[in-house]
Amino acid sequence: MNILILFIIITAIISFVAFNNAGIIEKYKFSVGPILHRKEYVRLISSGFLHADIMHLVFNMMTLYFFGPIVIQAFGNVGFAVVYLGSILLGNFLSLYIYQKQPWYSAVGASGGVSGILFASIAMIPDIGIYIFFIPIPIKGYIFGLLYFGYSVYMMMNPRQSDNIGHAAHLGGAFFGLVYAVAVAPETAMHNALYLGIMSLPLIYLGYEIFVRKRIG
Repeated sequence: MNILILFIIITAIISFVAFNNAGIIEKYKFSVGPILHRKEYVRLISSGFLHADIMHLVFNMMTLYFFGPIVIQAFGNVGFAVVYLGSILLGNFLSLYIYQKQPWYSAVGASGGVSGILFASIAMIPDIGIYIFFIPIPIKGYIFGLLYFGYSVYMMMNPRQSDNIGHAAHLGGAFFGLVYAVAVAPETAMHNALYLGIMSLPLIYLGYEIFVRKRIG
């Protein structure tokens, strides 16, 4: 059994058990208050193995299944595990930083880890075809990345009460995947530098807003 299937099975089992036990969700979900005030740091990683419902789980695991092999081929099993778990952690750390003044903020899901795997794949193959629901034509990976980052940054800058998507976790995870790919395979990254630069423009803008203008957090 390869590491990709192992992660999918473990995540599915834990998520299914938690579907029928609200106490598990409450104890292990990402939640700002308990992490900051009670030092429950396990939530930074455990939340990545929980999901809100079956569709949330299926969508994340399908994406992981399709793009995971690219990361395994490029970086091996250990590299896959580092990207996946590191992306979950960085996504949650970014969420913690941004929502530190909102102790009620909480989230579950492997989306940060999945985003890391997806964008590490795009870093290796920028023109990889990505299909989006209801669109029969594949979108080139770096174009998808630009749109994905742009939308996520916009939603973070203009939050809506009805929006229940963890954009910060997605962005943090995607950023980790990109950085890992660039650091471990610099020659490939340099070859794809133009595509990665175009794709990363929204991230540069977000960094400016967070760390220079202090508009978020």
